[in-house]
Amino acid sequence: MTIELKKPAEIELMREAGRVVARCLDAVQRASAPGVTLKELDTVAHDVMNDHGAKPAFLDYHPRFAPSPYPGVICASVNDAVVHAIPGSYRLVDGDLVSIDIGAFVEGWCGDAAVSYVVGTADPGDLALIDTTERALYAGIAAARKGNTLGDVGAAIAGIARPAGYGMLADHGGHGIGRAMHEQPHVPNEGRRGKGMTLQPGLVIAIEPMLHRGGEDDYRHDPDGWTLRTADGSRAAHVEHTVAITPDGPRILTEL
Repeated sequence: MTIELKKPAEIELMREAGRVVARCLDAVQRASAPGVTLKELDTVAHDVMNDHGAKPAFLDYHPRFAPSPYPGVICASVNDAVVHAIPGSYRLVDGDLVSIDIGAFVEGWCGDAAVSYVVGTADPGDLALIDTTERALYAGIAAARKGNTLGDVGAAIAGIARPAGYGMLADHGGHGIGRAMHEQPHVPNEGRRGKGMTLQPGLVIAIEPMLHRGGEDDYRHDPDGWTLRTADGSRAAHVEHTVAITPDGPRILTEL
């Protein structure tokens, strides 16, 4: 497993990419309203990237598992869709739980982040799900410190999600990030404290809990080969930040 530690100047370039991602997420969330299509939200994000000289990380991405290159700038997962949903003609309705995932390159360096929110009138259970997912993310970020391990990060995330009764997307987690969107190491959303790779300054990782309201971890694939949905049909939330390990603690690179 080859892991590239980033130099401070390289982390600053990733911060610029992360800032563009944050601007895209903010613009997409503000544009979300009943009647708006997911494709229209995709265009909003693409316009922001163009305005800031960034390139979309997801568009035409073709990993081995996928039947075809990804056709969107964003992943737009609604209700029981957890991740990787293609933005198409679906029109948002009041009460939809939306998860938006965006990646962008600036000068060859990548940023990747995701948010979840409710359009219009929110079910209290959906708000609790989103709140817990966000708290799990920030617990994982707090554990991403020099000398800690990947197991510490996973244990922190699961320590918020599991006692609250939520499931977590099986077989998925975060990842290293840098010159490519997906690099080593894999960043699990569960783990044992003190186990796994030790975190060093210069490591940059994407931390991304994906929680299921129904309490189960299983998922199913849509026919498009990309979209993952909860097996029990319950709603899901997904949040993510790109985080650099520094001598002074974790630094979030995908904030405004």
